Amino acid sequence: MTTQNRAAPRRSDTRERILWTAQDLFYRHGIRATGVDAIIAGASVTKVTFYRRFPSKDALVLAYIDYRHGLWMPWFADALIRARDAQTPEARESAPLAPVAQALREWFAEPTFRGCGFINLIAEFGDAFPEALAKCVAHKEETQAAIESLVALTPDARAMAEAAAIAMDGAIVRAQRGPQHREAALAGLGTLLAALTVAYLPAAG
Repeated sequence: MTTQNRAAPRRSDTRERILWTAQDLFYRHGIRATGVDAIIAGASVTKVTFYRRFPSKDALVLAYIDYRHGLWMPWFADALIRARDAQTPEARESAPLAPVAQALREWFAEPTFRGCGFINLIAEFGDAFPEALAKCVAHKEETQAAIESLVALTPDARAMAEAAAIAMDGAIVRAQRGPQHREAALAGLGTLLAALTVAYLPAAG
């Protein structure tokens, strides 16, 4: 997945370097646990340079959400397409949501996996940081829309995708317990996605 595994930005791109460092530290350690000084040191910039681009930690957090969304969302959409393209025509009809589990399998295999950065942020701040919450909700809505594209011709595509997105979030949280829980999380997700397919597309069952 490109979010954590992409190469560090060029030193000449100061703002990008700060954001790259922030998304790495925020994702690995949490936002409250990561101070601005650690990001400044990690990005090898001065305080003046940092605050010239981000006047506060809150401003950095909001930019981080946009930055991570811009990395994660294209990867997820591409992972769904690749998984769908690998299915047989019969499987596309009988298991249209299976690419969701396949995308997560790819993500869970990464040694840097620490769960969903957006779920983690909501867990940290709840509604105490409404601007951040709104951005995270928007991210989840776009994620659901990507899932909906797999079942676009289904009469209840939106409801089916929403249920699949809920199941997906549960699997992510379960997998966050540790590597030994990831196969069980994927198996459970696969069962739920298959049940949703039967519920919304009885002919596929």
